[in-house]
Amino acid sequence: MTSLHMSRTSLRYSRQEFEAKIKILVSSLQIPTSNLTLYILACVHRSVLNEERSGFLESNERLEYLGDAVLELVVTERLFLDFPWKTEWELTDIRSALVRWRNLAEIALWLGISDAIQLSRWESLANGQDNPYILANTFEAIIGAIYLDCWIEQVKNFLSLHVYSTLEKILEKWLYVDPKSYLQEFTQAVWGLPPLYEVMSEVWQDHNKTYVVSVSLDGIEFAQWTGSSKKKAEQDAAENAVSAKSVWEWKVNLPKKVTVAA
Repeated sequence: MTSLHMSRTSLRYSRQEFEAKIKILVSSLQIPTSNLTLYILACVHRSVLNEERSGFLESNERLEYLGDAVLELVVTERLFLDFPWKTEWELTDIRSALVRWRNLAEIALWLGISDAIQLSRWESLANGQDNPYILANTFEAIIGAIYLDCWIEQVKNFLSLHVYSTLEKILEKWLYVDPKSYLQEFTQAVWGLPPLYEVMSEVWQDHNKTYVVSVSLDGIEFAQWTGSSKKKAEQDAAENAVSAKSVWEWKVNLPKKVTVAA
C-alpha cells in the first residue's frame, strides 16, 4: 500500500490536496503570507495524529493556544479604546460575546475554513469539519499563524474585518448578557420557576468526554447542546434557548406571574 493511498484512506485529504486547500484559503482571506507551513499546521485537527503514517507530527492545538491569547488582547484593546465610558464588567461581558466559540464558529463557516480543515477519515465521516468547536478552534489557530507570520498589525486588520465587525449585532441583540443568568431571570419573572438542566448523555470521542445537556421548564425542552464539561454544555444550551425563546415561550402552560412583551 503506497503512502499516498494510506493518506487517502486514513485522512480527509491527501497531503497534496490539503496544501492546495490551504493555498486557496490563505488567498481568499487575503493574508500576505511568507510561511504557508504555519497555516497548514493551523488547520490540522488533533484526530489526524491518531492515524498511522499520517505524515503529521503536531496538531493545531499550540497555535490555537497562541491565537486565543492574541484574539483576547486585540479585542480587549479595541473595546478599551472605543468605549471609555463602559465599566470593566461591561467590557468583559462584551468581549466574551465577541470571542465566544459560537461567534467564532459562525465566522469560520462564513469564511470557508471548514473546507480546509484536515481531519482523520473517521472524524470527517462524522462531519467534524462542521463541528462548531473544531471550527472555532481552527479559527483561533489561524489567528496564531497570522501573528507569527505577519505580526500584530495584520492580526488587528484581520480581526477588525471578521470579528470586531460582529459587535453591532451583539450589542443590538444583547448577546453579551450571560445566557444562563438571563434565562433564569426570565423564567423566574414569568413563571416563578428556574429552568431545569439535565445531562441527557455522556459521549466519548477522540479520547475526550463530552456531555449532552438539555434545558427545559415544566417538561418543555427549550434547547439541547453538547460541551466538553457539564458547565460549558449548560451555558451553551442556555444560549441556544435564549436565541430560540420565541419558539418555546408559548408552549409553557404554567400560570404566568407577569406578561412579557414579545
